[in-house]
Amino acid sequence: MRRSDREVKSFDDIVKIMQKCDVCRLALNNDGYPYILPLNFGLSVNENKIVLYFHGATEGKKYELIDNDNRASFEMDCSHKLVTELERGNCTMEYESVIGQGHIEMIPDDEKYDALCILMKHYHQEHFPFNKAVMPATKVFKLVVENVTGKVRMTRTDKH
Repeated sequence: MRRSDREVKSFDDIVKIMQKCDVCRLALNNDGYPYILPLNFGLSVNENKIVLYFHGATEGKKYELIDNDNRASFEMDCSHKLVTELERGNCTMEYESVIGQGHIEMIPDDEKYDALCILMKHYHQEHFPFNKAVMPATKVFKLVVENVTGKVRMTRTDKH
């Protein structure tokens, strides 16, 4: 990382940033070009291992790409704030971000409900009783994170 002064080194702080984010951009290999998808997600952490969960329709280009190459990169960011310095004629952006890589695995039907609960928990404070009738028309997959880094640019006093 070029700006080591902005690097988030604590695993727990990286996870806290991820918990604040509401979109994860997943990058898949599309014949040498990245295919980027903005997705809702859920996450679980067990023994310093992060797993990201995603859902979608049962068919589509992303599944073809995953079948061909299940490696993926991801990015998520939050806490955006434009900061202007009128007297100096400068502006910058505050943010918190995480990038990483891992491998995607499809979730079998007998594990789909638990994975969807993890997704729902990310967006709802309490247990949300989602309609289970949509589960047959929903594909669920996970990204087992192998590498992750975090970066923060804050001018306020709430730096990590």
